[in-house]
Amino acid sequence: MTDVNRRSEIVFLYDLKDGNPNGDPLDENKPRIDEETGINLVTDVRLKRTIRDYLNKFRNEEIFVREISDEKGDIQDAKLRARDFLTTKEPLDAFETGKKNIDENILNKCIDVRLFGCTVPLELKVQNKKEKEKEKEKEKEKTGSITHTGPVQFKIGRSMHKVFMKHFRGTGAFASKEGASQKTFREEDFLPYSLISFYGIINENAAKDTKLSEEDVDLLLDGMWNGTKNLISRSKVGQVPRLLLKVNYKEGNYHIGDLNNLFTLKSDLIDEEIRDISQVKIDVQRLVEILAKNKDKIENIQLCLDGSLVFIYGGEETDFEKCLNEAGIGTEQLSM
Repeated sequence: MTDVNRRSEIVFLYDLKDGNPNGDPLDENKPRIDEETGINLVTDVRLKRTIRDYLNKFRNEEIFVREISDEKGDIQDAKLRARDFLTTKEPLDAFETGKKNIDENILNKCIDVRLFGCTVPLELKVQNKKEKEKEKEKEKEKTGSITHTGPVQFKIGRSMHKVFMKHFRGTGAFASKEGASQKTFREEDFLPYSLISFYGIINENAAKDTKLSEEDVDLLLDGMWNGTKNLISRSKVGQVPRLLLKVNYKEGNYHIGDLNNLFTLKSDLIDEEIRDISQVKIDVQRLVEILAKNKDKIENIQLCLDGSLVFIYGGEETDFEKCLNEAGIGTEQLSM
């Protein structure tokens, strides 16, 4: 395993047609939209869930944050989940002994904790030393927690344009109750189109605490790209990853910041009329210029592109990778 010893920034673009990228459970599961700007919002929690589920299901990676039910159908709480990683069989003589054992096992086994950190509440039975010699050894419940700041952090995703929300109402297949002649009604809200931009950062300092490796980061990128593509639920079918950009720095404790804001969407249509990736272009002039100014601090750029995305530089259509190379920045193609 190779330790993460450099800072990186990530920009991830994906789009969705006729779907709901992130419903709000407090608002009838409608797509999240900033009322002031008309921008579609997607929480970082949604993206992390996509990554977790993909790595667990398709890459056989253990994840800590997942739903586990017992034989009665009861779902584990975080304290019970933590006890899954308590491997010592001897009665605990100190709370810190159990905490250390759980912490080491979680970090060694759970890629999502190494990536995103965790706050894990603990409740452990600890043997009372004063009562140890008595026939009935007494145990007491002691509480505490494990906390790790995640080296990988994402901002809330935002659409690169204003969106338009449509409301549908239809009939269900079943009656509302026994003996009724009327079928139930169903209602849903969706977006005809949204091109969403996520910004993330990998902090090399926090990576030491969670034992994050470069191999873990490769799986993170795989989860972002292929997890988005393979998220085939009714509201998410049709999500397509379009661009994944990772800027790796060679100067410690340094990054440019907010690279996502240096991509500019261009279209001949007003925002709410956009319905397809073919109706937009991405202007990368500001991005390339800023990266070129900082090229002495950049080790390289990793890039994965969908062929449908069109880029422009200086008002003309261009090859994005060629633009970066001409600016003196080395690029490496990510294979997904």
